[in-house]
Amino acid sequence: MTRTLAHALYGIAKKNSWDFRLWSAYDSAGDLLSQYLPADHFKCFGGNRTRFVFSAILKARAPDVLILSHINLAVIGLIIKLINPGCKVWLFAHGIEVWRPLSFLKGHFLKRCDQVVCVSHFTKAQMIARHQVAAERCEVLNNVVDPFMELPVVFQKPEVLLKRHRVGPNDRVIFTLARLASTEQYKGHDQVIMIMAGLVKKYPGLKYILGGQYDHREEIRIQKLISSNHVDEHVILTGYIEESELADYFLLADVFVLPSKKEGFGIVFIEALACGTPVICGNADGSIDAICNGELGTAIPTDDKEQLLKALIHHLDSPPTPEKRFDLQQRCLERFNERNYMDEIEKMIADGGH
Repeated sequence: MTRTLAHALYGIAKKNSWDFRLWSAYDSAGDLLSQYLPADHFKCFGGNRTRFVFSAILKARAPDVLILSHINLAVIGLIIKLINPGCKVWLFAHGIEVWRPLSFLKGHFLKRCDQVVCVSHFTKAQMIARHQVAAERCEVLNNVVDPFMELPVVFQKPEVLLKRHRVGPNDRVIFTLARLASTEQYKGHDQVIMIMAGLVKKYPGLKYILGGQYDHREEIRIQKLISSNHVDEHVILTGYIEESELADYFLLADVFVLPSKKEGFGIVFIEALACGTPVICGNADGSIDAICNGELGTAIPTDDKEQLLKALIHHLDSPPTPEKRFDLQQRCLERFNERNYMDEIEKMIADGGH
């Protein structure tokens, strides 16, 4: 998300002859991807938080607008607001990092910042209800498809992945991509595994590909769940998936499913849609924005296995044709593209951060 934001801000600044700099507290010079931002517009601190804070203090009088990408940077916002009261300070609010009680420092910052940019309507509602942020200081700005993501132009299942995962030409594939952490068991992949046995009776060659990096404890837990449901031959754990293969995995899938409870927005949903893959998500968080309130995908109650089963059968009975995939891709890109994103940000800056 921050890469896309940086690229958009750089484009806006260049168009208007503004000065833009991206500072990163934890990245090093080697982490910069030049297609997003030229090196001379990037300053990194490699995890040296003390140097990061002091550098911010020294430059506090320079910016007209300061955009913080995370609530953990609240202290920077407070310092700059103190030294440079005329600077408009924005905070990007994503999801679980602000859907919880906040420290006094962070709460005080929310009272002082000029605008809270929320990635979904759900997050905006949380900011208002939990932290009493005035509605007029909350702006919804949905995430968009990364402008450098390689999107398919031919909608066929990749032969290399069919062979790698032993998927037959007529076999159905369900795909989930998420960070699988033992401390964050809210993604909903458990629900899919628990109904797989019933699905396999209807679709004998069915594969459930569960992608994403996992820790050792979560791997053990998932493997036990797979074995106890007797679907060892039908569930595949890939581990981390390289960005270069991401679009191919979406193409391999007949449906992407992530009935999560705590997605601030869910960039993975629009990535799937941009590859023409139908989406099933939960209805209890920011995922609703990613499917445009049901126009681009199916939302279900996160703990309702019957509704999950019904939604999966609906998609598996009618796997997407190349024509349907292309149409879904175009409808997604019409809504979640960088041009729209840049226009919205530029308008917010022009309006003075209100």
